[in-house]
Amino acid sequence: MRKKTDVFPVAVTVYFLPVQNRVPLKFGHETVHSVVCARVSMRVANANGKTAEGWGETPLSVSWVWPSTTLTYDSRLEALREFTIQLTRAWLDCEASGHPLEIGHAFLEEALPRELQRFNATRGQTDQVPWLAALVCCSAFDIALHDAFGNLNAVPIYETYNSTFMHRDLESYLSPAEGSQVSFTNKYPADFFQPRRHRLPAWHLVGGKDLILEEELTGNEPKDGYPILLKDWIERDGLRCLKIKLCGNDAFWDYRRILEVGRVSVENGVSWLTADFNCTVTDPNYVTAILDRLLWEEPRLYGMLLYIEQPFPYDLHDPRIDVHGVSARKPLLMDESAHDWEAVRLGRELGWTGVALKTCKTQTGAILSLCWAKAHGMSLMVQDLTNPMLAQIPHLSLAAHAGTMMGVETNSMQFYPEASRPEAAVHPGLYQRRGGEVDLSSIEGSGFGYRAAEISRELPKAAAAEGEISPAALYR
Repeated sequence: MRKKTDVFPVAVTVYFLPVQNRVPLKFGHETVHSVVCARVSMRVANANGKTAEGWGETPLSVSWVWPSTTLTYDSRLEALREFTIQLTRAWLDCEASGHPLEIGHAFLEEALPRELQRFNATRGQTDQVPWLAALVCCSAFDIALHDAFGNLNAVPIYETYNSTFMHRDLESYLSPAEGSQVSFTNKYPADFFQPRRHRLPAWHLVGGKDLILEEELTGNEPKDGYPILLKDWIERDGLRCLKIKLCGNDAFWDYRRILEVGRVSVENGVSWLTADFNCTVTDPNYVTAILDRLLWEEPRLYGMLLYIEQPFPYDLHDPRIDVHGVSARKPLLMDESAHDWEAVRLGRELGWTGVALKTCKTQTGAILSLCWAKAHGMSLMVQDLTNPMLAQIPHLSLAAHAGTMMGVETNSMQFYPEASRPEAAVHPGLYQRRGGEVDLSSIEGSGFGYRAAEISRELPKAAAAEGEISPAALYR
């Protein structure tokens, strides 16, 4: 039975926005100097012919979604752009209607695998777009759908994940872990949210190329008024939480990096650290050896480590790595591996104790993973994809409702602070960190609360546009 709030997509437009880094960011084996963001406008309609527009945006973070030592960066980026354009038509061909979580779930289960298979069929065996990359390309559309639904119904989107707006409870989407006492019957996402927080502790990313000590300065650093050294970032932004990027294949370098960052942290009043091993570790003993040494030699730094993030490869199935030894020492959070709630379920079996949620894997997927993880007592964080511009707002909103271990990672202000000037004019607290926090109080109104009409962002020429608002479209 239809609800009067139900919607379906009727028009989609895609834009690509290039963004240049002020300083390089190391992702695994690659160093990133720029990114292209996919921005999507989606118009939805209801059965009465009323329409509304929504917006979604995601960085097409090539090195993160599609690591490769054989394919060029540009060839992978071009493939992601092409696949994003292909999805424009696919979203209009999707016949689902209702709440955006229901439409988004149908698209993820049926349309996206089909579209990816069709796209990869035209490519060589060594040039296949991976599923994580497909999710990132899809996410801007999915986020725009959620925003449009809220705008059409004149309600903030996080107030719609309940029985008033949704047709089915979570039992229709999620299955409990075998042997657990968890039930999703008559449960909705809203049952797993906390009241929205208006201020969140902000995690600063210490990248592999970031400068820590004064003797590392060469004189070639950008002279743009933004900090260069870690201690200057800590002082300016009042930082209390630092995420340390490690390489995962050089234990000497990784341990030394933790000590360097840790000592600067202690000297400057930082409270919490976390370590990200960049998915390059294949033996849990690599991580446990570093942790055990740190506990013995630097117990204060060991105590400051709040959790460990994704040391192991993306694919949990091959090989299946038992990680209980790591999670016995520190909470161990899935990131790149957590494609969906089913991956989270497998991760829990293998010993992972938490999930790092990302809106770039779709708002729909993030909400479902959040619910499954919280129902099973797993810890949550919300991690950044260095989200600038509009991408920052759903990212921070997810953290504000999720009930994370400690705030949210947010680092676009480190790597491209000038990219978000038009958005920052409306939402200053989202694009700068003060007192170690981001301030979400400017987010208000329907959908994601972008206040898009107030943002003076000049968009490039559309890369793709599909659909029209016709009588036939409105009464399909």
